[in-house]
Amino acid sequence: MFDWLHSTKQLFKRPAAKKPQRGFFGPDALLEDLDKRVSQYQSDVDEGRLIYPAWKRTLSDKDGDVGSVWDHTRLEAMRYVTAVPGRDFELLSAPARQIEMIDAYLFQRPHGDTVIDFTGTATADFAIAILAGLNWMTHCAQLAGVHPVRQSGTIRNFRKLVTLAQQWWLTEGAAERCAQMLASGEQPPLMVYLIWSEYTLLAKQITAAAIFGDSMNRSAKLIALPADLIPRFEAAKDPSELLDS
Repeated sequence: MFDWLHSTKQLFKRPAAKKPQRGFFGPDALLEDLDKRVSQYQSDVDEGRLIYPAWKRTLSDKDGDVGSVWDHTRLEAMRYVTAVPGRDFELLSAPARQIEMIDAYLFQRPHGDTVIDFTGTATADFAIAILAGLNWMTHCAQLAGVHPVRQSGTIRNFRKLVTLAQQWWLTEGAAERCAQMLASGEQPPLMVYLIWSEYTLLAKQITAAAIFGDSMNRSAKLIALPADLIPRFEAAKDPSELLDS
């Protein structure tokens, strides 16, 4: 833990490339952006430019700041979705295909794998990939020291969320409401938004445990941190809010 005695300037350092953009993204634009950033992140990891998984980094490491760790942790979960063969991303973003994708996800039997084989059926493969991303988050949460209460029920809770989305899409006029929400800069319950929002929330919990520590070593770590970091982190809904500092 001696790395926490290094300069705190690293905390708010901007990533060298492909940082998350702030603001509203339409579903297709979000998927396109994520596809590029996941690919760049995997290249950086494969070529040894970044410590992987992101939660293992300290302040003295490249992209060891809180915003980057948060962002990269969710990219690690999203890599499964962007790796699905066929790249039929409309299943995640097109209103007309949401019931098809949601039904496939709810039909998919939960699994505990983070190394997966695809079936060749797009809906099943996306469902398998989404679950693998959730499993990756659970795996990282356990190792990073997220409180057990926060670790439990990840897949069950997301299934409840998807079930609510299914009910929303089955109501009359759902497609029109979706278009209206997108035009207003709001996020309707498209699968891509459900997945990305859930990964963002889970990645924040992992980052909090990795950066700030549990109750036993929290005080020692916080001595070296800027006074405004914790309230800014707690208030942030997306790591881009920290990376834009």
